[in-house]
Formats: sequence, C-alpha cells, structure tokens
Amino acid sequence: MKKTVVFIICFCAFIHFSQAQLGAKKETFTHADTLRGSLNENRTWWDVLRYDIEVKPNYLNKTIQGVITINFKVNHFEKHMQIDLQKPLIIDSVLQVNASFTTVIKKLNFKQDKANNVALIEFNDPFEKSSNYIMIYYHGKPREAIRPPWDGGWIWKKDAQGRPWMSVACQGLGASVWYPCKDHQSDEPDNGASLSIIVPDTLVAVGNGRLQNKKNNNDGTTTYTWEVKNPINNYNIIPYIGKYVNWSDTLQGEKGRLDLSYWVLDYNLDKAKKQFEQVKPMLRCFEHWFGPYPFYEDGYKLVESPHLGMEHQSAVAYGNGYQNGYKGTDLSGTGWGTKWDFIIVHESAHEWFGNNITTKDIADMWVHEGFANYSETLYTECLFGKEAGNEYNYGSRKGIQNDRTIIGHYGVNKEGSGDMYPKGGNMLQTVRHAINDDDKFRNILRGLNKTFYHQTVTTQQTENYISQQSGINFSKVFDQYLRTTQIPTFEYYFSTNNKTLNYRWDSCIAGFNLRLMINKEDKTLVLQPTQQWKTLQLDETNKTLFDTAYFDKNYYIKIKQVEAK
Repeated sequence: MKKTVVFIICFCAFIHFSQAQLGAKKETFTHADTLRGSLNENRTWWDVLRYDIEVKPNYLNKTIQGVITINFKVNHFEKHMQIDLQKPLIIDSVLQVNASFTTVIKKLNFKQDKANNVALIEFNDPFEKSSNYIMIYYHGKPREAIRPPWDGGWIWKKDAQGRPWMSVACQGLGASVWYPCKDHQSDEPDNGASLSIIVPDTLVAVGNGRLQNKKNNNDGTTTYTWEVKNPINNYNIIPYIGKYVNWSDTLQGEKGRLDLSYWVLDYNLDKAKKQFEQVKPMLRCFEHWFGPYPFYEDGYKLVESPHLGMEHQSAVAYGNGYQNGYKGTDLSGTGWGTKWDFIIVHESAHEWFGNNITTKDIADMWVHEGFANYSETLYTECLFGKEAGNEYNYGSRKGIQNDRTIIGHYGVNKEGSGDMYPKGGNMLQTVRHAINDDDKFRNILRGLNKTFYHQTVTTQQTENYISQQSGINFSKVFDQYLRTTQIPTFEYYFSTNNKTLNYRWDSCIAGFNLRLMINKEDKTLVLQPTQQWKTLQLDETNKTLFDTAYFDKNYYIKIKQVEAK
C-alpha cells in the first residue's frame, strides 16, 4: 500500500507508511553510515550462525540489561571483530565461551566507539573455523521510538487500562538499537535465534517462533524463551510485552499442517477472533501465488503491537485497530481496499518477500516492499476477481511521487524512495501484463521463493531471474522504473486515412523495450515499441483490439496521442 479531504488523509497515511521503519532521510553520509551499511575487513571474516539473546526491560526507568551469545564460524582470522550497538547503550564485558556457555575461555578486550555506534573486539588467537562463541553483556537506556514504527526504537507505552505495553520497531534503524549484533542484512543467523525475555509476573512476553520455556524466577519475574529454527533478519527479532492472551489454530497448507497462533491484549480477544478470520484465506491465496509458507517449523503468529504493524518473522506485528483497510481507509481510493485488513495482508506477505527472500543491502528494499505491495493486488484478485485486482492496483498509483529513485545508495544503509511500495507494485503489474501468461507469472513468483529460499539476494539476482524465467529481457524495464523517475510515454497517431497506427516510446532510457499486449475474445495484439516510430497496418481485427484505456490501466505508462506526421 488530492481533490478530496478523504484522499488527502489516505495519501498522507500512505506516505507515512511508505517510509515506515526505513529510518530518517539523510542528505549526507557519515563514517557511521559506512560502518553500518558496508562490509569491511572487520565484518567479512566471520559469519553469524546463531543469536541467543536475553533481555530484561525496566519499564519505570526505560532501561534494559541483557546478554547475547553469538555463535559464528570464520573464513580466516582477523584481529578485530566489528559489533554494532547504538548509543547510548553500553557494553559491559565480552567473553569467549564454550559451546554450552558454561565455561569462560577468556575475557576479551574491546573498544566501544559510541560516536559511530560500533565496538571493536580484539582477538589474539585464531579460532576454530566451524563454530565459536562469544557472550556480550550490555545495558543502558535504548533509543525510544517517538512515533513507531516510522521513528524506530524501544517502545514504552500503556494499554487502554494503563498497564505496561512494550515492544521494539527497528527496520532500517537497525537491531543494534537494542542488542549487539552484526547489523547488516546480508548476514542472517543460519541456525536461527532464541529470545529470552524477563518480565514481571503480571505480564506476558511474546517473541518469534515457538515458546520453548516459561520459567518462574521466584523474584516477581518470569522468563519467557522463544526460538526460531530458521534464518531470520536481525530487525525481525522482536519482544512483545503486555497483558496478552492467546488462542491457536491450524491450516492445512501446501507443506502440511501449519500452526497458527494469535496473541492479543485481553480486552480485545473477541474483536481479534473475528478480525483474524481473514488469516486463513489470505495464507491460502499467498501459498497459491508465492509457494508454501516459508517457516512451517516456526509457525505463523499475529501479535497485537503498540504500533501500526511490521513484518516480524513468524510473529507479525498487528496494530490496525481490528478494522479493514489501512486504519479504516482505502489507499487505492477504489473501495476494494476496505474489504480486507491492510496490515494482515501487507505484513504477512513479507514472510515471503522480505523474510524468506531478504535483500543484502537496504538500497534494494523494493524487493521487499514492491512485492508486498503487489500482494495487495493479488489478494484483491483472489477475493473478487482479476478486474478488481487491476482496479486496486491502478488506484494505488495516486501514492506515487517520483521524487527520487526506488533504489537507494549502496553501502551506507540508505533506502530509496517510498515509491518502492506503489510504484514497485505497479511495475510488477506492468511486467505481468507484458509477460501475458498468468501461469508463467505465478511460477516466477513461486520460483523466486523456491530458488532463493531463506537466502539474501541483490536486486540484480531478482531482476535476472524474472527475465530468464519469462524469456523476456526486462533489464531496461527494471532500469526505467527502479533507477529513474521518468514515466515512459507511449506516443501514437493514426494516418490520415486511418489505415496505419504509428507508435513509439518517449521519455524513457535508451533501449527501453517494454512490450504492450491486449487479449480480447481469443485474439491478441502485440506492440513492441522502440524510441523510433513503428507502423502497424490496421485491419478490422487489430483496429478493434487497440485500446489505450487498457494500456493505461494495466501498464504504468503515460499515453499521448500526437498529431499525424
């Protein structure tokens, strides 16, 4: 996911959502940006295998204390390891430990550079290549999210009954805002992660994956330990703490039984049970289009959150007020968007695009957001038919700004334009209609999730896969929509005797080769415009097929009839 007050409200909401969790806009880049956004000699020599995190928040003074064990393997030995941790959090100590975490091998020296949000841990002896462990103890008052999820950080709120309600939202800003890690999307923990949350006995703590243990500490606190078996983005490992109640269900999916679990504030239980009935048809639709849900081992979970929503893997954050649309509004302006819950649909789609397939660099986040945006079109189509989906997609163009390119700056933790949402979705609609074969297009979506299952990718890998599997070279099409702000213009005119159609592309990059296709009554019209004028001899068939309104609705282009030459 300008002439009426309603649309202005929807549009503003969309722009805010488009920039959700992506961090503040920056005009210049600092050394800290480079350290965070690029891979350097202090990062590339080691690979994360697993995170085990324990955190204890203090609601009254808004502080946390914690310890993280990082299991890693090494490619070669370097003396320094870069660990990311954002100020004002403080590292207390770093220990090298054995595999059971019970024996300290040695205490390690480190230097924390708070100005650049990193610490360098010093090693003097080589490691085992296969598996090593360090424990990092830390504490402090983490950055507080003022307007989550758009302004990220730790969230300290109260529910409607005045009870503590805590969580974190940190996409873009980074997981290092609340725990030490290698905060780069290219390195997910191959063997998953655990999160142990120590909370007062009066509250419940929820994390990603499955609940492994609930331990009464006999001091007025309880520790809830959650675990994911699969690789997971750093920013997706999230605690939810509040007065939660739970119910469970199952779905017979493509890979068998998928466990569904729902965690909501106690006073919202009845509303949640009704609203979350949308989950099963949504999952069936997405499994049809995208392939099996990628995390059967960890289950699917919706958790009520003190912010709008986020795609936290196997624990999707939900804060849409138990209403359809985007906070009750339709971002497309067509009416279709209020027939389903925007947050359930959009954020759950990220389980495939964003969590299963993750971009190595945040600059390529269109792979997450463009496909998730297009999932809204596909879900509308699943419920109400293809024409409804087309209308929803067309209506979403109102949110496109073309203010800057969709792909951002590489190596500095910088995303591109918020257009990655609606423009990304409209680009995929354009590609789909250019392919003109829905079975093939569906196989491409499923193939992406199978080929890059639990992997991190680049935009180039994604683009190349679509071109290879479709049999059409879309490289110039991707360049046009992802790397420029121009909207290609289809120019045309009829000869004075109306016997020929003349057409070409304008306002486009050199070599732009998007083909236009129309199917009507088992007949097909194919146009392959270039930047040079082409001529089509008109007969009764193709004259009837030529339909600029169809092109306008199903391709993100401008259309201009010019004077006959």
